[in-house]
Formats: sequence, structure tokens, C-alpha cells
Amino acid sequence: MAQPYDVGFDVAGQDVGLDPHGHSQGMPGPTGYWHVDGIRRASQRLVAAGAEVQQEVRDVGAGKLIASVKDADGNVIGLVQPA
Repeated sequence: MAQPYDVGFDVAGQDVGLDPHGHSQGMPGPTGYWHVDGIRRASQRLVAAGAEVQQEVRDVGAGKLIASVKDADGNVIGLVQPA
């Protein structure tokens, strides 16, 4: 993807997002995102359980928030809070 911004698609109810800066943020491949009601609280809970912040909470448009953490085994866990 050669755009300076995120692009999102809704394919039959499944969100698909493309982040042109993913590699530079330690995300070399697909990342699954869990839908949560309180993204900051969910991220804090994962960090308290031993994960480390991979990507801080950020708005990707229209109030939709995303974040990611890396667990003790190096797996990236994405979080998304719909607008």
C-alpha cells in the first residue's frame, strides 16, 4: 500500500485495515484486532498481565480507536474500539 494514511474496508461485516507504517511499528504481517468497549482499560490490563505496548491508542478516523500490545511470547495483539 503506497498511501501515507490508513485505509479501512468493511467486507461482509469484517473490518480489514491497511496501515502503510505497520512495518516501522513492529507489525510485519497481519494482526488480529479484538473489539473492546474501553480500549485504554483493556490495554492497561494486558500490560499489567505482562504485555508491552506495541502501539499506543490512536484515532484512525471518525473516532475509531486502535492500539496493540506484544505478549510475553512476542505475539502482537490488536485492540479496536469502534466509534
